[in-house]
Amino acid sequence: MKIFRLLVVLLVGFAAWHYFSTRPVHRPPGVLAASDPVQVDIPDGRPFAFGKYQVTPLAQFNVRARVLSAETYSHGREADLSPIDLALGWGRMSDSAVIDKLAISQGGRFYFYSWTNQPPLPPQEIIEHSANMHLIPANALAEKQLGQVRVGNIVDISGYLVRADAQDGWRWISSLTRMDSGNGSCEVVFVERLAIK
Repeated sequence: MKIFRLLVVLLVGFAAWHYFSTRPVHRPPGVLAASDPVQVDIPDGRPFAFGKYQVTPLAQFNVRARVLSAETYSHGREADLSPIDLALGWGRMSDSAVIDKLAISQGGRFYFYSWTNQPPLPPQEIIEHSANMHLIPANALAEKQLGQVRVGNIVDISGYLVRADAQDGWRWISSLTRMDSGNGSCEVVFVERLAIK
């Protein structure tokens, strides 16, 4: 009986810890990440080995954005490189007054949003001010920090938009524009530095 009670206490404690460590961060209305991502293209990026893959930098990339959704992955070829996707928003897509009028989700390496009646922003503005980003941690610290990100956090991410190639011909390539949507429009980001607020 004592073992059963101990197990119940441990289970309740773990559930409480998980809830408080992963619950969304609530923010008051207002734009929290005003600037667009900064991208500097690298026309002749030099490939480098990263695990079983060859990674080619396509552009230097820096973004401050609000986390709209987070999804972890452990299966599939892409999970070898990127264990987490973050749907990020900047400009008016970092404002709770806008976000609260959208239903936001992720799945299958895509980011989805919808609304009831009228969109809170012109749909093209939503496209250009939010994105699903496949994040490749460059080191153990970045990987640990990515595991601590919660919906509602403001994140500063610095690194590279990249192409990843495997010896068998498999390739994963980043979008280089914020104006696209649909298949192939996600950013593949090699994360060198991450700050969470």
